Amino acid sequence: MTRQFVVVGHDAPTDAEFSLDDLPGAGRLDVLCRCVTAAFLLSHDIREDVRVTLVLADEYALTFEGGSLRRLNPDEHSTAALIRTALAKRTEAVGHMSVETSPGIAIDRRDFEQVLADVADDGTLIHLDADGQPAVEIDPPAKPVFLLSDHRDFTESERQTIDAVADERVSLGPRPLHGDQAITVAHNWLDTDGFLRW
Repeated sequence: MTRQFVVVGHDAPTDAEFSLDDLPGAGRLDVLCRCVTAAFLLSHDIREDVRVTLVLADEYALTFEGGSLRRLNPDEHSTAALIRTALAKRTEAVGHMSVETSPGIAIDRRDFEQVLADVADDGTLIHLDADGQPAVEIDPPAKPVFLLSDHRDFTESERQTIDAVADERVSLGPRPLHGDQAITVAHNWLDTDGFLRW
């Protein structure tokens, strides 16, 4: 993978007992779904070199692999259905051993700290933070791993974990962005070699 995104869902459901008709009421699952689609979908295409890991309530890690991902559509409802399918099979995941729940999607039992430990050697860990160093002052890394939170800020404990392993703290602009917007801008930053060319 050349690009990864780790997104923490603090209030995300950890079982499949949620309504697809009320995603905001399901621990703001709508926010996570938008992050997933922003990470992968192009106009009439999909980014195959991307991995997204959703950390659900610090209990489960749900990983999406662009190279083998199927049936991802540009709407929150169908993405949430893929997440619900994964959660329905969560009991098949034993420890850190993941279970594939549909093509390109797997679930396992890992918390945020364990996920960060696992991705720490995959590339440059970048904490996306409105107060970080402006992206225009940094050369885009070859294999970035972006760390984001959902509608809530990272907790103090999570920040301490991030500070211990992150290589950079980067701001993507002068105004705070939603997670899915930040992912889109991060892709554009990489696609344009630091906003320099395309």
